[in-house]
Amino acid sequence: MIKISAVSYTNTIPFIYGLQHHPIKKEIDLSLDVPSLCAEKLIENKVDIGLIPVAAILDLPEHHIISDYCIGANGAVNSVFIFSNCPIEDVQYLQLDPQSRSSNNLALVLLKNYWKVKPELVSKAKEYGRSSHPKTAFVQIGDRTFGKINQHSFVYDLAAEWKSFTGLEFVFAAWVSNKKLEDSFIDKLNAALKLGLDSRLKIFENMEMRKDFDLVDYLMHKIDYRLTDNKKEALALFHKYMRELA
Repeated sequence: MIKISAVSYTNTIPFIYGLQHHPIKKEIDLSLDVPSLCAEKLIENKVDIGLIPVAAILDLPEHHIISDYCIGANGAVNSVFIFSNCPIEDVQYLQLDPQSRSSNNLALVLLKNYWKVKPELVSKAKEYGRSSHPKTAFVQIGDRTFGKINQHSFVYDLAAEWKSFTGLEFVFAAWVSNKKLEDSFIDKLNAALKLGLDSRLKIFENMEMRKDFDLVDYLMHKIDYRLTDNKKEALALFHKYMRELA
C-alpha cells in the first residue's frame, strides 16, 4: 500500500477525484492535509508520496518528482496573494501564511529581487490576515482568498508578479516521492490524475458554486496542471532564489 498525502484545497479536487475513481485507489492510502502538513509527512517518511509545496523539496534527503502534473499557473492564479494596506514598495511588516512555505518564499523572493523591499517578517501574527497598521501586508493562499480581492486596498497576485519578473510559469506544488517507486505505479498515478482533470466538467455538476468567485474559470484556466519544461525551468530558478534568501 502506497501512502499519499495531498493538499485539501479546491484546486486539488480534480486530482482527488481521479485518485478515488481510478483502479489505483486499491493500491493507495490517501490522506488530505494542509500544504505544510503534506510536506512534514513526506519529510518524516510517514507517507511515500506528497503533493507538497515545492519549497519543501529542498528539505528532503531524497526526492523524485514523479508526475506529469502539478499545481501551477501561467500568469494570475487568483488564489495566492499578498494583500496589503499600502503599496508594496512601502510595506514595513509582512505577515506570513502559516499554511504554505512555498508561497511565503515566493513572496520573499519577489520582495528581494523584484520589488527591492525588506519588510519585517511576522510568522505568527495574533490576528493573521488583519491589521490596522497602515504599512502591513500579508501572504494568503488557497480557498481562504476566494472573494477577497475587493476587500483590500492593494492586491498582488504572486503568480502574475512572478511571470512579470521572470517571464516564466510557476509551480506551487508537485507530486514528489521520498524514494524510488516502480515505473508501473507512476504510470497508474499519472493516469489517475489525468482521469480527474478530464472529469472536471462532471465534477462541476456536483460542486457548490460561489457567487463571489468563479470556480469553473479557476479550475479550468487559472490553475495550470501540466508540469511543462517551462515550469521545470521556473522551479529550478525559484529554488536558486530561495537558496540565496539565506
